[in-house]
Amino acid sequence: MTVVAHISDLHFTGDPARRDRIRRVIDHVNARADGIDVLVVTGDITDSGTPAQYAEAAETLGAAAVPTLVIPGNHDRRAEFSHALLRTERTDLPLNRSAVIGDVLYLMCDSTIPGRDDGWMSDASIAWMEGEIDAVDASTPVVVSFHHPPATLLMPFMDSIRQIGEDRVAEMTARHPNVVGFLCGHAHTGAVTTFAGRPLVIAPGVSATLKLSFEGEGIVDESQPAGLTFHQLDGFRLISHFRSVV
Repeated sequence: MTVVAHISDLHFTGDPARRDRIRRVIDHVNARADGIDVLVVTGDITDSGTPAQYAEAAETLGAAAVPTLVIPGNHDRRAEFSHALLRTERTDLPLNRSAVIGDVLYLMCDSTIPGRDDGWMSDASIAWMEGEIDAVDASTPVVVSFHHPPATLLMPFMDSIRQIGEDRVAEMTARHPNVVGFLCGHAHTGAVTTFAGRPLVIAPGVSATLKLSFEGEGIVDESQPAGLTFHQLDGFRLISHFRSVV
């Protein structure tokens, strides 16, 4: 069995209270590190993409006691993200990365559009995804991560800035039955639905929770605790468990 810890939307700002909130989530993961194979962070690491925010993020995420995979979100900036978190040269190109950990292929896919809040996977990025899947045995489970969900969540504001052009990703997925599910962030709410016939799981927001339409006025609910998801992978079956970190 494989266990994936999944967090999203940290939004480092330099604020000590925000940093402590994020650290408590990392501590929660570290306390269970013996049973966790990987930590997946699905974007919006920083709030505005400044070097200082990335330095804070690199230090805090660097304390994780398990292998950590990260992708940018719409609040991130590729050049600073690549330099501070991926330890590569600064680039404005999509920051797609893959890793095989244990017997699982993880595709960390950059769905960001510089200067915009909605998401999109370019044809080149989708071709990269398919090439990475084709390079492993068909018996290898594949977990795909984006920042932007490629489906509506019945959250009007977030649905207006979700991933578009998703039909091309769905067509690619249909050719690969070993894609077991999709992990996302962006919506700041723990949620489960389907996309391309596979589970689509959105991690709770670490920094804050966004309200559903019937939960009162406003969009952001800062009274909710930080959250995370633990995914268990039993063969090709993805099982997701949500946790709050008070």
